[in-house]
Amino acid sequence: MAQNKKYLYGPVLSRRLGLSLGIDIVPFKVCTLDCVYCQLGGTTKKTVERKDYVPIEAVLAELRDALKEGPEADFITISGSGEPTLNLRLGELIDGIKNITDVPVAIMTNGTLFYREDVRADCAKADVVVPSLDAGDEETFQKVNRPYKDISIEKLVAGLCAFRQKFTGQIWLEVFLVEGLNTEITEIDKIKGLIKRIRPDKVQLNTAVRPTADPAIKRIDAEKLELIARQIGQGCEVVADLPPRHSGKHTHSRTEDILSMLKRRPCSLSDICSGLGIHRNEALKHITELRHQGLIGSEEKDGKTFFKANSK
Repeated sequence: MAQNKKYLYGPVLSRRLGLSLGIDIVPFKVCTLDCVYCQLGGTTKKTVERKDYVPIEAVLAELRDALKEGPEADFITISGSGEPTLNLRLGELIDGIKNITDVPVAIMTNGTLFYREDVRADCAKADVVVPSLDAGDEETFQKVNRPYKDISIEKLVAGLCAFRQKFTGQIWLEVFLVEGLNTEITEIDKIKGLIKRIRPDKVQLNTAVRPTADPAIKRIDAEKLELIARQIGQGCEVVADLPPRHSGKHTHSRTEDILSMLKRRPCSLSDICSGLGIHRNEALKHITELRHQGLIGSEEKDGKTFFKANSK
């Protein structure tokens, strides 16, 4: 029987990376930003200090065990419940992953620490890097992302530009749109100018489909997203809702697997079923047990129910 996952979660069905086996390498909500749209709530510790937050050896051991069970995964994704580049041993972790498996490695990052040469060197070991750019100027950056005091929008962009100059892998830049903050034509034009400097391989527009740190954040409709994508131009795509995916080999997923997912992100019932490859009835059985134990709750967003782990 598999051991409970402490650092791994999923596989989950990602709108960008397909079926993704996640790795969480920083404590909950330790981040360089406190974004208004974060699906995990407010940042508990805002910092730019890199630390050896988790034992990398234990993470790799857990990954070896997980892969022996044969989970289908399109990517191994370093992401989770905080900013992964804050982990001082990120590069060592990626080296270890590549010694274990040929599954490509992706990093989900807000990109704020790429002004550091050591962070750029660590992330260059990945196959795909997915950074964020949610503002075209400093005023909007402060409103949307609420950064650590030493981080500016220019520092973020300059770091990504430096990374692009040497990184031979794929950069997929996410732009998270928040109605009333960064969706005006003038603001999109400013973001477009910064995108031209960064030169990503893809630009992906996202919006609030899950509960957010600021409950007032609304999802932008598909028509407006498409208009903005056309304004930004070539290489820009709207990140759509989760695509349908047939169940795979994950028929023995347990209550702990679902709880591990919900600690990192709110998920709908369909998210859980698709990510873990289990039937709706089985997922409901585990959800009922977790709710009975008081470990999870639920929240409505745009008429859809999302389950999330309760705070300790």
